[in-house]
Amino acid sequence: MPATSPASPFAQLLDLKQTLAQQAVARAEAVRIAAAKQAAADKAARLFTDTVGDVKPVKLRNLVLKTPTLPAPIAQQKALDDKQVMIDSLSDHFGVEQLLETDGDLSYRAAGIGTDVLNKLRRGEWAIQGQLDLHGLRVEEARITLTEFMNHAQSQGWRCVRVVHGKGLGSKDKQPVLKGRVRSWLVQKQAVIAFACARPAEGGAGALVVLLAAS
Repeated sequence: MPATSPASPFAQLLDLKQTLAQQAVARAEAVRIAAAKQAAADKAARLFTDTVGDVKPVKLRNLVLKTPTLPAPIAQQKALDDKQVMIDSLSDHFGVEQLLETDGDLSYRAAGIGTDVLNKLRRGEWAIQGQLDLHGLRVEEARITLTEFMNHAQSQGWRCVRVVHGKGLGSKDKQPVLKGRVRSWLVQKQAVIAFACARPAEGGAGALVVLLAAS
């Protein structure tokens, strides 16, 4: 086999020229693509500026990320248990008759409370600081409402309140449904030291004026 003759210097020069020409074309294409991308970015920037106006970025300094405070979970079962305790704490089977004064309005005074205190209560010498109206409530509703009211009265430091239980004129048999129960419930409250029927102008037989121990 005959030996291959080396390329002539002219042929080598021709190949080098062709290679340099190809590289020049590639560089020109790269420059064109980069220029096109820059032109597109400039156009987008001008469009944004024309749309929203000249804006400046806000410099965030001393930025504090605050974690939102979640509300404490509601202990529903505890709330139900507390309400049941309030219901159970005032019994309908409490024997109250022997504790009531044998006067016309069946008033009450705790042990150690003198008759003068009860007489002042009957005469309205204590200022009424709060009132609860139990009209229209069922027995269980009235029991809970009375307990909550008395607790609130104690927390406020009230000494004298009025509890309206009604005369029973709107009941089916025209008999007071809550009158006897309210007396029984009040006697079971340790904070209650006396109560008497309200004066005619303040509810008469349909209401009680209740005296609470000083807190």
